[in-house]
Amino acid sequence: MLPPEDYDPARALRAARRRRPDPPIAAGAFVIRDAEAVDVPHCRAIYNHYVENSTVTFDEEPLSLAEMRAKFDKGRAAGHPWLVAVSPSGEVLGYAYVAPYRDRTAYRFTVEDAIYLGPAATGKGIGRALLTELVARSKAAGLKEIVAVIADQGAEGSLALHERLGFREIGRMGRVGYKFDRWLGTVFLQKSLRR
Repeated sequence: MLPPEDYDPARALRAARRRRPDPPIAAGAFVIRDAEAVDVPHCRAIYNHYVENSTVTFDEEPLSLAEMRAKFDKGRAAGHPWLVAVSPSGEVLGYAYVAPYRDRTAYRFTVEDAIYLGPAATGKGIGRALLTELVARSKAAGLKEIVAVIADQGAEGSLALHERLGFREIGRMGRVGYKFDRWLGTVFLQKSLRR
């Protein structure tokens, strides 16, 4: 790993874009459906893996089950999509949802997306399928803009995925988070659902 001062996010993103995408999992190997309360512990386990092992989230402490349930319940109450990808055996492979971008009412048609895959589910087309469905469901729910806030280090795949699905970079904030003894920035991307 490069020291933070040697890390070039633009170079890393170019490299991620050049990588050949892995072939998607064969049809029938997973389905995307609305998340249910029974899925929340599995979503929490996936999320907490990233909290403890990566910089893709700036959370430093694992979420409790109550905290994850509160996120899920708030999203459902707002009518926002919360999706899971599950294997034929019912294993939750990943999840995606949108949440209010900001709490002020003028932002009510703008949401921020979140997408997390289990470590063994990456590079198999599941993220693309989840994000595609999340965008479609968000539009159907009457939402107008989706914002993605992505770490500028360690999340090159997520940046490339969002760009492939029509999100465009609208700005960056440098060194706004501190995790694992290094400073991290964020990249903001946006997709309009108005068309």
